[in-house]
Amino acid sequence: MATESIGSEDDGLAQRAVRGFRLDVVEGARQGTIWTSSGPQCSVGSHPSCDFVLDDPTVSGFHCEIAVDSEGVRVRDLGSRNGVHVDGVRVIEAFLRGGSTLRLGRSAVRFQYLAQRNRLAASSRRELGSLVGESWIMRELFAGLERVAATDVKVLLEGATGTGKSAAARAIHAEGARAQGPFLMIDCGAIPADLLESELFGHVKGAFTGATRDRPGAFEEASGGTLFLDEIGELPLQLQPKLLTVLDTGMVRRIGSNAQQAVDTRVIAATNRDLRIEVNAGRFREDLYYRLAVVRIRMPELRQRPEDLPALVRTLLGSLGAVGERADAIMTEELMSAVRSGAWPGNVRQLRNYLEQCLVYGDVMPTDAAEVEPAERAAESPVDIDATLPWSEARERVIAQAARLYFRELLHRHDGNVTRAAAAAGVHRAYLHRLLGRHDVER
Repeated sequence: MATESIGSEDDGLAQRAVRGFRLDVVEGARQGTIWTSSGPQCSVGSHPSCDFVLDDPTVSGFHCEIAVDSEGVRVRDLGSRNGVHVDGVRVIEAFLRGGSTLRLGRSAVRFQYLAQRNRLAASSRRELGSLVGESWIMRELFAGLERVAATDVKVLLEGATGTGKSAAARAIHAEGARAQGPFLMIDCGAIPADLLESELFGHVKGAFTGATRDRPGAFEEASGGTLFLDEIGELPLQLQPKLLTVLDTGMVRRIGSNAQQAVDTRVIAATNRDLRIEVNAGRFREDLYYRLAVVRIRMPELRQRPEDLPALVRTLLGSLGAVGERADAIMTEELMSAVRSGAWPGNVRQLRNYLEQCLVYGDVMPTDAAEVEPAERAAESPVDIDATLPWSEARERVIAQAARLYFRELLHRHDGNVTRAAAAAGVHRAYLHRLLGRHDVER
């Protein structure tokens, strides 16, 4: 087995261990070099921030990643120039066996299992902020979040849509020394590029058409607290040097001003992309990645933690106002069976939308949107009609309910991807974000 439990969970000190491995360079510039694992994963490449650095011009900055999980050890190509070959076969992702040889450019690396086990720290907590989980993978996540919360380092949160990256950022802020300071979030993919610079760095009156007054940017407003840069992978290339300058100097210059102002702002960034692939492709600056990814934390997908579903469902129902007897009434074995069988590509966000749908209809709904056509659901939508209200007020209420149902269905059809949903709806992504917020639709 690649993973195993060590100790008793009752003492709060139980840990999980992953099997150790070794990488031997058997051909290339660093022939004879040996690297031994100390954790569950290893990045390999020529970039100095990689765990195992290969000083070889034919090896990409971030060439591949080797990771241990409950199913074994697998290697994943990170969009390298020359690809990853395992035992002579080019792969995008593949499981490794003891003795496998990886060809990376002109270098060859042999993979070997070790008898040693590397222990992974796990928190005794089952909740952290709004994050909930009893599984090993979540408790290990909590341990990582607790460690970085106790420091002021920059953190890059990685993970698929709906895995809770914004909740993790808020938890880091709330657990740290800046908890009493502001927490601001900027979605780098939701704001048009020509407005994003002003949002981040501010502007002075007259700096551009429409700049009728001085306005501080997010870095100034979050000074003394935390700035969460969501979807950092969407940051336009022309703004990346300016962000790098602020991170390097701690100084901000508003658009149209020659004066610089010092800011004391912790930065947490998040992305659903692998920025190492973006660096290799030239879409993201290597030096900016290095600044943002001082610590990388991967948010697990829902399929990786099925044991968390009961507690997660109850917590999500509570956030939707279903507590006590109402939660018990909806949280039947039928509902849990449907939840366990769902694929949930949109992860926790999609699960929350599904549970909200079940509450609206008062029944266990199909987890596959294709099982019920949107038109059929719309025809059966329980719009709340209150004839005791004046016509104008009742009309506004019905329109708001219909809009909310529409936007929820729109996101569901596109697996929570706002960019694709906006294109399908024929509106700008930034405008759709505002509409989702206005109608309180979870993204």
